[in-house]
Amino acid sequence: MASSDSSCYTVVLESSVEHPSTAELRSCLEKGSDEVKLDTLRKIIISTMNGNPQPALMMPIIQYVLPSRNKQLKKLLHFYWEVCPKYDDNGKLKQEMILVVNAIRNDLQHPNEYIRGATLRFLQKISKDAELLEPLVPTCRSCLEHRHSYVRKNAVFAIFSIYREFENLIPDAPELMYTFLVAETDSTCKRNAFVFLAQCAMPKAVEYILSIYDTISSLDESLQMSIIEVIRLDCKSDSAHKSRYIRCIFELLETSSHAVKYEAATTLTTLTQNPAAIKAAASCFINLVIKESDNNVKLIVLDRLESLRSKHGHILDGLIEDILQILSSADMEVRRKAMSIILSMTSSRNVEEVVLFLKKQLLKTQEADFEKAPEYRQLLIQSIHVTAVKFSEVAASVVHALMEFLGDSNNPSALDVVSFVREVVEKFPHLRVTITEKLISTLSEIKSGKVFRGVLWILGEYVETTADIQSTMREIRKVLGEIPILASEQRLLDVASTEEGAGEGGEDKDKEKAAASRPRVLADGTYATETAYSSTTSARLEAVKAASKPPLRTLLLGGDFFTGSVLAAALTKLVLRFAEKSTDVAAVNTLRAESMLIMTSIIRVGQSKFVTVHIDEDSNERIMNCIQTLSELETQPAVQEVFLKDTKAAYSKMLGAQEKFAADKKASEATKATIVQVDDLLSFRQFTKKTADDAIDYDEDLGRATGAGEQQEDFMSNLSRISQLTGFSDPIYAEAYVKMHGFDILLDVLLVNQSANTLQNLCLDFATLGDLKIVERPSVFTIAPHGFQSIKATIKVSSTETGVIFGSIIWEGPNLSEACVILNDIHIDIMDYIKPAYCNEAQFRSMWTEFEWENRVNVSSSVSDPREYLKHVMQATNMSCLTPEGATSGDCDFLSANMYARSLFGEDALANLSIERTEAGGITGHVRIRSKTQGIALSLGDRITMSQKDKKPLTV
Repeated sequence: MASSDSSCYTVVLESSVEHPSTAELRSCLEKGSDEVKLDTLRKIIISTMNGNPQPALMMPIIQYVLPSRNKQLKKLLHFYWEVCPKYDDNGKLKQEMILVVNAIRNDLQHPNEYIRGATLRFLQKISKDAELLEPLVPTCRSCLEHRHSYVRKNAVFAIFSIYREFENLIPDAPELMYTFLVAETDSTCKRNAFVFLAQCAMPKAVEYILSIYDTISSLDESLQMSIIEVIRLDCKSDSAHKSRYIRCIFELLETSSHAVKYEAATTLTTLTQNPAAIKAAASCFINLVIKESDNNVKLIVLDRLESLRSKHGHILDGLIEDILQILSSADMEVRRKAMSIILSMTSSRNVEEVVLFLKKQLLKTQEADFEKAPEYRQLLIQSIHVTAVKFSEVAASVVHALMEFLGDSNNPSALDVVSFVREVVEKFPHLRVTITEKLISTLSEIKSGKVFRGVLWILGEYVETTADIQSTMREIRKVLGEIPILASEQRLLDVASTEEGAGEGGEDKDKEKAAASRPRVLADGTYATETAYSSTTSARLEAVKAASKPPLRTLLLGGDFFTGSVLAAALTKLVLRFAEKSTDVAAVNTLRAESMLIMTSIIRVGQSKFVTVHIDEDSNERIMNCIQTLSELETQPAVQEVFLKDTKAAYSKMLGAQEKFAADKKASEATKATIVQVDDLLSFRQFTKKTADDAIDYDEDLGRATGAGEQQEDFMSNLSRISQLTGFSDPIYAEAYVKMHGFDILLDVLLVNQSANTLQNLCLDFATLGDLKIVERPSVFTIAPHGFQSIKATIKVSSTETGVIFGSIIWEGPNLSEACVILNDIHIDIMDYIKPAYCNEAQFRSMWTEFEWENRVNVSSSVSDPREYLKHVMQATNMSCLTPEGATSGDCDFLSANMYARSLFGEDALANLSIERTEAGGITGHVRIRSKTQGIALSLGDRITMSQKDKKPLTV
């Protein structure tokens, strides 16, 4: 009898150009050369695999192809015997197969080792046909004694395949294989035989391991891997040899093969929790990461090391210096993962060594030939930032070293340093004096406007003594240059004009005068007069602009008036604090006048021709407010409190909110609730063994990967996903169950024939709109009167874009006329593919600048509370709010918040919500959505627009 489990073959596309008849194929087999026979047999195999077996050609193949000595033909014949029907309609073996078995037996005794080996491999493909295999068993056994290892190793697996399916054909196979294994010398043959014993006779495999126990470390890599697998399987059932196994695994940690080392270290952690064993396994992982060249392998081993650290952190603390060596890798992903492990292992006992190493690495990044220096420098600065804030004892030693990078040409690194200094100066008051002194001295080295803004804010908030305030003012004057800015720039321009005029002779002046009225054609076709005077003047102005200037002055003339407004606020704070601390009225007035002069100078130059971009209204208004505050120094105590206390309190509150968010996130990860069913088994941890980590079961992993362990959805959740496609009065009723499965949409369509006629050649035709693709088109069906038919279709999704599935049902009506019913559209909800995500402020700003697609959605809602509307939008779009809760709290009529989400396809979606409460009690404003692709921006905008039609949040 044929086996009930039919083999699965690859369906090969059959060429539509030619369809030779059976007679033509027979003629080619009978009269053609070996090349023609090869081509013909290939066509027959493809036809058989695609459902057209052509049984009449089996005998011609036996007659004209089977006797050939051509090795390619013999190999192709093996493919044919694998796919051809071997049984008749009654389930009995065809008579022709007796001739085939005889030919296979002859090939198994062929003097050529390649033919023998290839035939033995073929037997593994037909291992479920007992009637074919039974006459071949004695010949297979004799192949175990062949002189060539290629034949022997294939004979082992052929016997393995036969024994696994039909144990009665070779009842003594385990003893035969054990004897073969003991006598064999070839490493591949030994490995194959050992795999046989491991799968079919575990006691024999254990016996063999114990017999070669002392020589395991010198065996071949493939055999060592198999031995490790047997040890892992045997220890699942409390093996009596566990202690010997552990010693064996310890020896395998020292082998030269990286694969064996990895498997041995992983297995060791499952056998014992002994600290020495855990430390040895971790050391092995670290050595693998350092010595392995493949970055993917490094990342996998680092994941394993991180898992080990999470369970045995205290044991691995002594290995942190070894892990630090991993940072020498050139790949940034490896460095990031290693750095995360290092930061999690850093404690008060080793923090000084870690910080010292990181500072040395930071100095190395300044070398010209250092690979990926800017990215690595930023990672080191961020890591030192985290460490110094966590362990205050090292903050003083690193803050000055990091401030050397404030003038770094790599802007992100310098911004990270500013962020670090700002946090340290707030959290550690005893370091404020030395840090501010260092910042004052490094002002002239700063090049970036963002860095200037951060440093000026720190100086405005934390410079407290009168001497330091005066020192800060002197340094600010140095980086600004001559004040007033406009007058000094005009003087430079006048000097340049005077020098140029004095150097020119009368002859040049005559030439200039002659060329003064030269006509010129403009872009629109009109004429204009170009004077030499105007051209020369603009050239002089450009030369003055391009001249070397102090850094802060360069930024202001380049149009960075946001930095100018921050400078004005910092000067205001310094003057207000100096007025509080000092009793010298003349000094206070001098400082105030100087600060007001700087501010007015910024406004005036911002309105002149010397700047690239004129000053904006916001910066102008902000600087004017600062000037007004200084002019009313004693009369506005509330304003002074805002400048001197409220801004520092707001920053302190923001740091507290960040710490609370990090603590809540850590707590939520530590205590994840597990939902269990009422009839699940109870597990008493006091009764379970805790002698090792969880064993690695590759069978369970495979089942989990293929979805075998997934819980089935309940009936009610299935009903909520049903879409009605036709009406109840149509001749045929259709409804579809829509299920999202990863990147696929599965449609299970139920068709009901509501008429008294048989619907013949019924075809369900689907079409899609958007980034959807139909994988397979349904077949043609015939439905009896009042009958049912279930049809399944699969649609691939390639991006997060609102897709529409539409289609029709076509069948043959009376008199062969075509009848048709148009289906309702199925709208695919992108919310199934969008998940909330988190990113920091710098990443959000970077992506917001980079993404070019923006969708602006106007907000008009009757919801009265801005925070309620924010929650409503978050629920409707599956986005998370990045703005801290403290920033959105309080009673305010205005709300601005940033939101972020990420799709299953790796697409980022950013949103900014800016709304205000109107006098009528409603909400007005807008939501700006940005993404790299147009589809997700439009889809989320449509989602928000639809959600506004109802006051209640959408149910997603």
